[in-house]
Amino acid sequence: MATVAIAETTPTVFLDRDLSWLEFNRRVLHEALDARTPLLERVKFLAIFNNNLDEFFMKRVGTVKGRVAAGPKSGARERESFQHLQRIRDTLLPMLAAQAAVYTRTLCPELARQGIHLLGWSELSDFQRQAAVAYFRRNVFPVLTPLAVDPGHPFPFISNLSTSLGVLLSSPDAEERLFARVKVPSIFPQWVPLPEDHNDGQAGPRQCFVRLLDMIRYNLDDLFPGMKVLEVMPFRVTRSVGVEPDEDEAAENLAQMVEEELRQRRFERVVRLEYGPEASPIQLQLLARKLDLADADLYLMPGELDYTDLFPIAELNRPELREKPWVPVLPAALEDEDADIFAAIRSGDLLVHHPYESFEGTVARFIRAAATDSRVLAIKMTVYRVGADTSFLDALIRAAESGKQVACLVEVTARFDEQQNLSLARALDRAGIHVVYGIVGLKTHCKTILVIRQDDDGLRCYAHIGTGNYHVKTARIYTDLGLFTCDPGLIADVVDLFHYLTGRSRKTDYRRLLVAPVNMRERFLAMIEREVEHQRAGRPARIIGKMNQLEDRATIEALLRASQAGVEIDLIIRGFCTLAPGIPGVSDRIRVSSVIGRFLEHSRIYYFQNGAEDPIQGEFYIGSADWMS
Repeated sequence: MATVAIAETTPTVFLDRDLSWLEFNRRVLHEALDARTPLLERVKFLAIFNNNLDEFFMKRVGTVKGRVAAGPKSGARERESFQHLQRIRDTLLPMLAAQAAVYTRTLCPELARQGIHLLGWSELSDFQRQAAVAYFRRNVFPVLTPLAVDPGHPFPFISNLSTSLGVLLSSPDAEERLFARVKVPSIFPQWVPLPEDHNDGQAGPRQCFVRLLDMIRYNLDDLFPGMKVLEVMPFRVTRSVGVEPDEDEAAENLAQMVEEELRQRRFERVVRLEYGPEASPIQLQLLARKLDLADADLYLMPGELDYTDLFPIAELNRPELREKPWVPVLPAALEDEDADIFAAIRSGDLLVHHPYESFEGTVARFIRAAATDSRVLAIKMTVYRVGADTSFLDALIRAAESGKQVACLVEVTARFDEQQNLSLARALDRAGIHVVYGIVGLKTHCKTILVIRQDDDGLRCYAHIGTGNYHVKTARIYTDLGLFTCDPGLIADVVDLFHYLTGRSRKTDYRRLLVAPVNMRERFLAMIEREVEHQRAGRPARIIGKMNQLEDRATIEALLRASQAGVEIDLIIRGFCTLAPGIPGVSDRIRVSSVIGRFLEHSRIYYFQNGAEDPIQGEFYIGSADWMS
């Protein structure tokens, strides 16, 4: 087969990362559109779609706008960036329309049929309206801070992802119009439950809710007595999260650098303004000018302003309206709760698959056993995201207090979890645990635990190597793999890895582990090329990759060469993929699929047949790394 030069096909072979990500989020939205999905799960997917978009604008759109602001004006790069932002907008607008349509035409009516009523202010009965006004005056009114804009009151700071009411006012004795902003407080439920009206003629039990935003909107006279309310416009602001800090300008203390970045993040540029259907041209013009926004940054939301407010609705105690709960099982070797987990690992490597197999009964159990076992001398662990439930990390504190040597690398630059990880790291540090805050210029994304134990036959190390975070909540809804092992070859590499993470060892000759940025890309490229050689020699050759996203240019080019050589390649990619499959003569041996469903596909698995007649005898790799640049 003739090989097509990659450069000649670049425009079609390499897809845009951001547009590919939007297609991923379209697949998330599809779960909300799909009538086969249980009702409250559909509501949840609407909220997830919205939450994903928020992060996309904060990170990706913020990055593009940051490049424009930092670069030369009226240059080709600026024009290209504006065109890119317009393509994002053009792709997104039909999705927002579909989101609003399924919400208003399908989900709200179906929720009502199931006794869950999301009501507008005009839909409230007199009894419900009285209850809502009483709630407003008792709880909400004292918290509100209306901020007017005039020569004595500067334009107010508007925080990221905050929902506000823009209010246009006039005084009875003056013609001048005054703008005021009222922030909708986030400390209250955004859908406020109302008491059931037993006199409304409706049959059956009902759960009724009204928007907090509406509760404030229709009681503005209480906030502005003596003033005339002319126009009210709900709006929501999204700010950039900024760019990654420059490692050359990093503070001597990484934690201090991250804290400074978090302080600065509150004031990053605004990248999006969302507003409701009842738009006010005067207010839009004012907000766009004050926030330095172009028309393309203004998004009319035809349905709800913020669908993430629906997360609590999706969590209502109506089990018949969601997927049946999955009850995780235990691996056979650990079915007995009194079984010695270290003995189980000594009897052979143990591969667990979450959430089908219990995280609590395997990983958390491993940590707790290590913390309480008198034979354990030391515990080392990496932490990327842990969530609110840190009970198993409390076991590490008890281990340190009992005299065990405990070391923990807490990645304080994990995006959106920086503050929590800083607090966790300091709590561990105060408990006497050796804490490393990460490596400047790199993110430590590996998920690994090392336990050193004095066994009857000598010192032995046990390790857990996983694809997912040590996070109790997400372990119930993310698919991930974890390997428990005391295999000497793997253990030697894990020991060396922790020496690198905590002591900056320069070791590069890992035997079994693929470690980025040390040897991972080089090894993967070599394995792809090895499949090409097997294919040309007539031996079995195949590549399967399951990952969150694919972007690395060198890896994509290697996959294209393998496809042109005849190697069959299957890629299962949940998120964005910048490789276009199925192009004749270029990528026609490459198939790309994406799985979106009940559980979030988070595991990374890589397979190379390596000439084996029996496919099971090929090489499998698991880890936490995508094929990213």
